[in-house]
Amino acid sequence: MLTIPNALTALRLALLPVFVWLLFGERMQTLAAILLAVLGATDWVDGFLARRLAQVSTLGKVLDPAADRALVATAVVSVIVYGAVPMWFGLATIVREALVSLAVVVLASLGASRIDVLWVGKAGTFALMFAYPTFLLADGRAAWQGDLEDAAWVIGLAGLVLAWVAAGAYVPAARRALAGRGGRARRARAG
Repeated sequence: MLTIPNALTALRLALLPVFVWLLFGERMQTLAAILLAVLGATDWVDGFLARRLAQVSTLGKVLDPAADRALVATAVVSVIVYGAVPMWFGLATIVREALVSLAVVVLASLGASRIDVLWVGKAGTFALMFAYPTFLLADGRAAWQGDLEDAAWVIGLAGLVLAWVAAGAYVPAARRALAGRGGRARRARAG
């Protein structure tokens, strides 16, 4: 349980309230955006370290996706409330995350075998976690912020499309997993 990757994941979770406090309590938009970018960038670090250091744990397999979902939800809702991104864009992000999260819970409760994360989904999440801090930094009247907002839209829309493509690609994988290929469902039918 006490591993470097799990400690990093716990630190990411602990820093989420700091991000919200910086953004809304202290009104330190730039610092909040930088912290959000760092939290998003470290999303893959804990998994990499777990594999590299041979510290993959059951706790980490649960804690990391939970931290990822908490990070996305906190980031998206905060940036919407702050007014740096339109509601439709934030809702498109949140709805996709909610559907995927719900599907994971339902599949697990039905005894489906584990579905591997798709590269397109990782790319979409990475782009979105880059876009949201960029939208936050771009929210203002300075000339450079307009260019930054354009970049945020390009990256954000690409990330959103990739994320939804990944969600659709999980449907056939979920059907195979429910068919019991290697999961508890097949063992239950045999028993």
